[in-house]
Amino acid sequence: MGSGSSPCASCKLLRRRCAKDCIFAPYFPADDPHKFSIVHKVFGASNVSKMLQELPVQQRADAVSSLVYEANARVRDPVYGCVGAISYLQNQVSQLQMQLAVAQTEILCIQMQHHQDDSALALPTQMQHHDDDDYKPFLLPTTHNLDNISQYINFASSSNVIKDPAATVKRESLWT
Repeated sequence: MGSGSSPCASCKLLRRRCAKDCIFAPYFPADDPHKFSIVHKVFGASNVSKMLQELPVQQRADAVSSLVYEANARVRDPVYGCVGAISYLQNQVSQLQMQLAVAQTEILCIQMQHHQDDSALALPTQMQHHDDDDYKPFLLPTTHNLDNISQYINFASSSNVIKDPAATVKRESLWT
């Protein structure tokens, strides 16, 4: 007998005398009859007894815990058992990972927009402080550098640029 004079839950359910060396007594106490009832319903007392006898004593408690979990899962989902629960949880994790990736992408896009906005505001003031003429074509229009930009525009359209007369005619015919 497991604890004192009362039989364990398995012996009580099976209506038999609980022996001193009952393999079920340490794992199915009398105060929790539902635990053995569900395991017996799904796996059968004989199969559970065989499984427990084949295991070392130190692994039996974990095995009983797994059997109880699987039996509960089989009652809820007779076809898939705990595999159905695992599959459901994996799908949930996958969906949450997808939502996380979308949220991270949105955050990145917002950060990039703010960075571009900050760069656009900071660029003209940063660039104006350079004395090097190489930077002037890249300046954004401000009152300080409008003259320089107009010089570049005038230079590109001046007689210094070689023009193809045929292209000029074609361009004029397209636009007029």
